[in-house]
Amino acid sequence: VVSTQSTGYAARLCTRVSVARPLIQPLASVQPVFAVRTFQTTPKVLDESLEQACKFIGAGCATVGVAGAGAGIGTVFGSLVEGYARNPSLKTQLFSYCVLGFALSEAMGLFCLMIAFMILFAL
Repeated sequence: VVSTQSTGYAARLCTRVSVARPLIQPLASVQPVFAVRTFQTTPKVLDESLEQACKFIGAGCATVGVAGAGAGIGTVFGSLVEGYARNPSLKTQLFSYCVLGFALSEAMGLFCLMIAFMILFAL
């Protein structure tokens, strides 16, 4: 035996569900209630310009060694003049040492310059 009160309650329940049913949406079209922050990336143009700036800074740092090579060459030839002034009879031996010192100092400077060009054009 079903009372009229329980059928009235069931009828109200069904109407509430049928009224609420259109509010339920499929998961694909559900929008989030809170705002979602998107991952922001820098534009490609800024990435390329930043990379170019870093290359210039790195190449500038690498060419500092060329100044050291210049100072080394100056020291080598200064020592040659000083040694020749002290003992002129060792002219040929001092000059051969001077050429060796010049070559080693110049090689270090050229290595620094090569690294600078590699940073600019090979990377």
